[in-house]
Amino acid sequence: MSKISMILWGAIAVLAAVAFGFVTGVFNPEEKVNALWLVVAAACFYALAIRFYGRFLSTRVVVLDDRRITPAHRLRDDHNFQPTNRWILFGHHFAAIAGAGPLLGPVLAAQFGFLPGFLWIVIGAVVAGSVQDFVILVASMRRNGRSLPQIANDEIGPITGVATTVAVLFIVVVALAGLGLAVVNALYHNPWGTFTLAMTIPIALYMGFHLQKFRPGRVGEVSIIGVALLFLAVIGGQWVAGTPLGAAFDFERNTLVWLLAGYGFLASVLPIWMLLVPRDYLSTFMKVGVVCLLGAGVILMAPTIEMPRMTGFIHGGGPVIPGMLFPFVFITIACGAISGFHSLVSSGTTPKMISCESHATIGYGAMLMESFVGVMALVAASILIPGDYLAINTKLGPEALAALGYPVSQIQTLSELVGVEVAGRPGGAVSLAVGMASIFSSLPGMKALMAYWYQFALLFEALFILTTIDAGTRISRYLVQEMGANFYPPLRDINWIPGVLAASFLVVFSWGYLISTGSIATIWPMFGAANQLLGTLALCVGTTVLIKMGKAKYIWITALPMLFVGTVTLSGSWQLLWRFLDQAGKAASAAEAFPLYLNAGLVASIVVLAIVILTDSAMKWYGYLVLNRPYTSTEVVPDLAPSPTDLKY
Repeated sequence: MSKISMILWGAIAVLAAVAFGFVTGVFNPEEKVNALWLVVAAACFYALAIRFYGRFLSTRVVVLDDRRITPAHRLRDDHNFQPTNRWILFGHHFAAIAGAGPLLGPVLAAQFGFLPGFLWIVIGAVVAGSVQDFVILVASMRRNGRSLPQIANDEIGPITGVATTVAVLFIVVVALAGLGLAVVNALYHNPWGTFTLAMTIPIALYMGFHLQKFRPGRVGEVSIIGVALLFLAVIGGQWVAGTPLGAAFDFERNTLVWLLAGYGFLASVLPIWMLLVPRDYLSTFMKVGVVCLLGAGVILMAPTIEMPRMTGFIHGGGPVIPGMLFPFVFITIACGAISGFHSLVSSGTTPKMISCESHATIGYGAMLMESFVGVMALVAASILIPGDYLAINTKLGPEALAALGYPVSQIQTLSELVGVEVAGRPGGAVSLAVGMASIFSSLPGMKALMAYWYQFALLFEALFILTTIDAGTRISRYLVQEMGANFYPPLRDINWIPGVLAASFLVVFSWGYLISTGSIATIWPMFGAANQLLGTLALCVGTTVLIKMGKAKYIWITALPMLFVGTVTLSGSWQLLWRFLDQAGKAASAAEAFPLYLNAGLVASIVVLAIVILTDSAMKWYGYLVLNRPYTSTEVVPDLAPSPTDLKY
């Protein structure tokens, strides 16, 4: 490293330390924090992480080598395996992993104050979330794109393999329900938002055919077309909502649930190039662009954080998320710091499209980008008056909130500005959209456009959610076919049409049912717990993979976060289990009790499976590392290309 580089990185490290000092209250503890310091602290920390820790992982731990032939080339079928431009692949991967979690989890966790959530989002992403995503992506890529359960079965054993498959399927269904619930709560009786979101489907289909059939390889051209059409859809949404045609996009909650399920089914069965990849790529423009714009707005306007560093709800009894700060802030944050769902994308669609090994670093970088999204979501929620934040995210009236010590201040004004009644819309999506619209509308010349910014923010959130739902449903379909193949071998062919249709229907019906019978207070904590448990299992598998790569001296990079996340999540799951059972016992009817018992059964099943997997893995590690037992690896013997420059993509 040159002297100039050392000075530059040293300056970034000092700036990060100063920013963290203001955020944590080491400097000026009695004053409210400027949101600018949160953005600076996070950005500097991410830059340091990707330059030093990320490079250490790619060059010293897994040792990426562009001479290896990736499965995208070796197994190319242009349906599931296909070499993909690295930026389009980054767009797909980021869009697939960045669902509602980094947006809504931090918003809901703001109930405890902004500081605990901020620290976990930033630090957890660097040492846990990004590590999990990257290690599993490399492990899958070097095993012909095998799924996480397949890797667990091959590298640890059949007990862990079967347990992981069942656990993953349960967890994904719960995760998709949690993600889908947020978009349904935001879009029911909102024809403007529903129309705009619906238009992204034909736009994506056109982009897919344009890139694959009409003008192959013209990435820049199709990008301009797609973004232009997307903005026209946002602007046209208001016009449609004000005409008789708007009634066609004004849906009840349950109708939206099953329309959402229909979209998930469609994305699961169509070829990957036709809808899923172009839609994810299109969404990434919106996601990255809006996050950067939001960051710029915070830097320019420097809004004050109104939420205290910690609230009185850290001891439990909060109206948004019940439970104490530990462990529920970690469970509620979910994807913003570490997400087990990411391991399914990293061992699902993405490893089948990597053109050369060095592109696998998107696994580390995309998680840091998602973490930054979480920081911006936390900022957007925390600039609201605490009473207004609670009025949006609960069904409590102004008197009840005032009795809790958080009086409502500007909720009616906010509703008038955005053109929608925002009080009593729990789930985080609406409060986030209001916060984002407040930041954007504070920019010069933008004050009169707050209603547009609000709908734009809702579209932004919904795009995050749907790009995870389409990838998640497809990955779940792979898992169902994998499991079903043990009983009916034709299901092993992931392109066999009857199997594709049946497995996709089973998946979307399952998560659609959970949405239709649940609420944010039941589904989101269950989603968070299940998601974090899957993250624990992915880190467990990653630890085994490192041992079998001959990198046992580096297992601390996966084992330490695994122990922390596992302890937190098992503790939270235990509390959730008894809460569901208690609520079911107090239910007025059997119909009301059944979904709660079902939730309790899902949580209990996942916990038992996690314990089985961790125990089986620990026994294997003891045998390998202490007893020096021999082991085999299913990593594909590398086929070396003549030169990495020969790769087209």
